[in-house]
Amino acid sequence: MEGLKFVLVFVLLVLASSFASASDPSPLQDFCVAINETDGVFVNGKFCKDPAQVTENDFFYAGLNMPRDTSSPVGSKVTPVNVAQIAGLNTLGISFARIDYAQYGGLNPPHTHPRASEILVVVEGTLYVGFVTSNLANGDNRLITKVLNPGDVFVFPIGLIHFQFNVGKTNAVAFASLSSQNPGVITIANAVFGADPPIKPDVLAKAFQVDKKIVDYLQKQFWTDNN
Repeated sequence: MEGLKFVLVFVLLVLASSFASASDPSPLQDFCVAINETDGVFVNGKFCKDPAQVTENDFFYAGLNMPRDTSSPVGSKVTPVNVAQIAGLNTLGISFARIDYAQYGGLNPPHTHPRASEILVVVEGTLYVGFVTSNLANGDNRLITKVLNPGDVFVFPIGLIHFQFNVGKTNAVAFASLSSQNPGVITIANAVFGADPPIKPDVLAKAFQVDKKIVDYLQKQFWTDNN
C-alpha cells in the first residue's frame, strides 16, 4: 500500500512539474552551440557543436545600436536575436529583440509568442502598449494597457495577444527579452488573412460577423503582402 502511495505521489509531482514549466527546458551542460544538421533527424531544439570547436563568435551578435528602416506598411521593424542569430543561445531559454517604430503611428501589430513571455523596455519615444487576457469567467477578454516613456518596462505574459504603438512625435526604440531561444511569433492579421492556403472566406466572414466582400478584400491585401 505504501508503495502504491509513493508511485501516485511521484506521478502527481511529475505531472505538476510539467504543467509548471513555462519556458524552455533547463540545459544539462554549460552550453550547446547550435549546428545545422541535415541527416533527417528532428529534435526539439538544435544539435550541439563539439565543445572543443566553440569560439567566442558563437555567443556574439553586433549591430543592435543601429537604427532600422521603419518604412513597412505598419511602420515598425523588429530585429530578432534568437538562436538563428546567436547559435550559443541554444538550450539557454532566452532571446532578445530590438524594435524600431516610425514617428506617430508606428505599430508592432497585435501578435503572440507561443513559447515565451516578454519583458520590454523603452529607450526612446513614447509607446502605447497592451495585451489581451484569455477568456474570463464571463467570457470577456480584458485589455490591459499602459503608456510607456524612456526607462519604463512592461511585461507581456506568454501566449497572450499584445502590441506596441508609437504615440509620440518622434521615432521610438524598445528592446525586449523573451523566455525562449526561439519564441515564435504569430501576427494575428497576417495569420488569419494571409494563411497559405487561405482560410475559406465563409469561415472568416462568420467569425468576424462581416460581409464576405470585406474578407475577400483583406485576404487579397495580406496575401499580396506576404506570399
